[in-house]
Amino acid sequence: MKGIVVERKNGAVSLVWQDVMDVTFGPDEVLVDVRATAVNRADLLQARGGYPPPPGASQILGLEMAGVINAVGEAVAGWQPGDRVCALLPGGGYAEQVAVPAGMLLRLPDGWSFAQGTAVPEVWYTAYVNLFLEGDLKPGETVLIHAGASGVGTAAIQLACNTGAIAFVTAGRADKLAVCRELGATLAINYKEEDFLEVVLAATDGQGIDLILDPVGGAYLERNVRALRPFGRLVNIGLLGGGRGELDMALVLRNRLRLVGSTLRNRPPAEKIQITRQFEAGFWHLFRTGELKPIIDRVFPIQEAQAAHEYVARDENIGKVVLTL
Repeated sequence: MKGIVVERKNGAVSLVWQDVMDVTFGPDEVLVDVRATAVNRADLLQARGGYPPPPGASQILGLEMAGVINAVGEAVAGWQPGDRVCALLPGGGYAEQVAVPAGMLLRLPDGWSFAQGTAVPEVWYTAYVNLFLEGDLKPGETVLIHAGASGVGTAAIQLACNTGAIAFVTAGRADKLAVCRELGATLAINYKEEDFLEVVLAATDGQGIDLILDPVGGAYLERNVRALRPFGRLVNIGLLGGGRGELDMALVLRNRLRLVGSTLRNRPPAEKIQITRQFEAGFWHLFRTGELKPIIDRVFPIQEAQAAHEYVARDENIGKVVLTL
């Protein structure tokens, strides 16, 4: 089969579509013919050598996919060749085929494209886990979503609003802020023109907010903590702004704040299966009705993965960038 191979030379990274080893699958897995995958920041980091896959996972990039089941393992029930599915992956999505534990599969809604299917698992599960399981978001609470126009951000806005929470967001362009408002954000802050801390405190009469979902990290740490109200929670899911920042521990103690670090990729398979099933039970039906929708910015053929990565690296996208086979 063919897949994307990362070539590094003199500091430059190239993504090449070429022959790779065929995939094998176990008794509890299915073999899927991949029709679409997507670009995530983790893929960019892995391509540069900074984010190795979990032990035992495919070395090929790609944390999600949508496709058609080619074959099923002998212990698999409820799935058959020809079923249209999508799934979260620890790696391997940038290839013609991938092996997936049957418990990780979601059935594509009728009428959905493979591009729509692959735009769900990584970012929507990330938003779900960190808003609700880690962040304990409740109806009526306020949540600040940094990078609101990203894949995770556009998912988090919809999930927060659907459950009765109030979403504030940050983004760096007027068109990105407009999309966030269309998705339900009550307050949209241009972080390049305004200090998000000042805006948030003004909007809440100095009280602060209940939860922050942050992929930036160190550069925002001090202001994030100051933006939280008593019993507030900060969930960090990335380090785009570095891994070190100032932290006022007295404020953390006085306001009884919770600071949480969270990743999805390195969780054990059993936990990912549980997350899949919880997400399916709580929200998958809302995709079928159109109440929730994946936001897709651009679609590239897999052979143009290099261009797709460069596009995401420039922070051009609103929502997901998809690769099709």
